[in-house]
Amino acid sequence: MDWMLLFVAGILGGVLNSIAGGGSFITFPALMFVGVPPIIANATNTFAACAGYLSGTYGFRKDIAKHQGSLFKLVLLSLLGGGAGSYLLLSTSEEQFLHVIPWLLLFATLLFIFGAKISEFTSKMSHASSRFSLYHRFFLAFVLVAVSAYGGFFNAGLGVIVLSYLILAGYQDINLMNGLKLLVSSSVSIVAIVIFVIDDYIDWSRGSVVMLGTLLGGYIAARVSRQVDPSYVRGFVAVSSVVMTIYFFYDVYFT
Repeated sequence: MDWMLLFVAGILGGVLNSIAGGGSFITFPALMFVGVPPIIANATNTFAACAGYLSGTYGFRKDIAKHQGSLFKLVLLSLLGGGAGSYLLLSTSEEQFLHVIPWLLLFATLLFIFGAKISEFTSKMSHASSRFSLYHRFFLAFVLVAVSAYGGFFNAGLGVIVLSYLILAGYQDINLMNGLKLLVSSSVSIVAIVIFVIDDYIDWSRGSVVMLGTLLGGYIAARVSRQVDPSYVRGFVAVSSVVMTIYFFYDVYFT
């Protein structure tokens, strides 16, 4: 039953990631539900999601290739932040991480629900700060490292934050933004996985089941996404994330 649950959770996560994002709200709790310890569940979820990031990056390769000039810096800063975040995760005790999970889920839930408003705000900031070019570049570099560090520490909600960063950086082409979002997510996940592997923090068997599910879910979504209203999917993800957040707050602080 555990394997079936993880596979179904992976399928749901893959579908959600392909249509509206938020698949980690399903896969991460599923790993914990079958008994995977919190930090290992988080590391395993990063491993399971990485295949989707890589395949998505490949799918947007032509759009990404049009912006080769800044790719090296983008990947380098993503690797730096992702490595710092994953190192911080492994420096955190299980008990400490368990107590921070509800707050991380709450943060990711708010990002998912209010992502459009955040993007609108960052867009205004981008125009307002464009005159201070040198300070703006340093600020953007710092923001990207911070965003990547969040992704290395906790994967849920990473896509929304990266998109907000890209808008703040002045990007406007949605296909290019989606490609760069997946490139940053891939870079963060790869360096995090390397660190997790070195410290043996990945449950390979359960993670592989979730990963296969997400790949199948992504394929299914590609076939049916045009027949599904994304607003309904986003509504489902929003409700699910709120329920998961409330459950973890109750489980950690009231039981």
